[in-house]
Amino acid sequence: MSELIIAPMQPDEWSQVGALIHQSTNSWYQSHLGHEIFNCSPSETDIFCKVYEALDPGCCLIARLDGNIAGSCFYHPRPTHISLGILNVASDYFGRGIARALLNAVCEIADAENKTVRLISSALNLDSFSLYSRAGFCPKAVYQDMIIPYPEHGHIYKSPPTFTVRDAAIEDLEGMVELELKHTGLSRKKDFKYFLENSEGIWHTSIAVMESGELSGFMVSHVHPASAIVGPGFATSEEVAEALVCEELNFRGPSTPLIVVPAIASNLIKSLYARGARNLELHLGQARGVFQEPTGYQFPTFLPETA
Repeated sequence: MSELIIAPMQPDEWSQVGALIHQSTNSWYQSHLGHEIFNCSPSETDIFCKVYEALDPGCCLIARLDGNIAGSCFYHPRPTHISLGILNVASDYFGRGIARALLNAVCEIADAENKTVRLISSALNLDSFSLYSRAGFCPKAVYQDMIIPYPEHGHIYKSPPTFTVRDAAIEDLEGMVELELKHTGLSRKKDFKYFLENSEGIWHTSIAVMESGELSGFMVSHVHPASAIVGPGFATSEEVAEALVCEELNFRGPSTPLIVVPAIASNLIKSLYARGARNLELHLGQARGVFQEPTGYQFPTFLPETA
């Protein structure tokens, strides 16, 4: 029997890992739900490698079996936690313990640093739910994956006089970090700096600013052939969240990026339904270790998946 080897991904393996992400994800969705997720070419899914490696070089683990790349897993060490990024296993290797081995390797890293591990997982994939729950993860939040048709004249929203929404700049970095840390206990300065610098040319960020000058929310979005999502973001109220979501949708124009909306934001969701939104899937925010309940509304993303 071949030995399973877990090792960091090398730069010359990006194309193979990108193709693995494309094949593995599409295979699962096609066999279980009758449709594929990635409509792009396999070569375009290497954007996951580019983004994750730009943020956290050397933090992708490869599982090799029979001399082949059988699985991959990205992870993101942060001062307050470790996020589990996208985890994939080649369809030919399903059921052979690859995902468990990769997950255990990340959990060992977190345990050595005494850090909580956080992730976002599909509520429809019971195999992955079982994998995570066996490893000690517990669901903490429910998210609705929604898409909204783009109206002819853009999304109109009422911005009350208590706050304004504008494009974010690098000067807003510290305020974004402080806002999220205060309300969620998470620190992701590296991520926000990366979004604001926008070296790939695919990111945009809006912020909401109160009359006092304090930040009350921010929202990032990106559009790429392999991924189009509004998020990550945070808002202190549903009113602020709606304004930020509309601002990013208007910036993106006729494209229809996915929005991963916290299910507790019932008024926001009602408003999005009124705009023609429909649900595509449900996701669960899960944690292994200490979890701080947010005082506000978090919007996760899948690229990069820094829960």
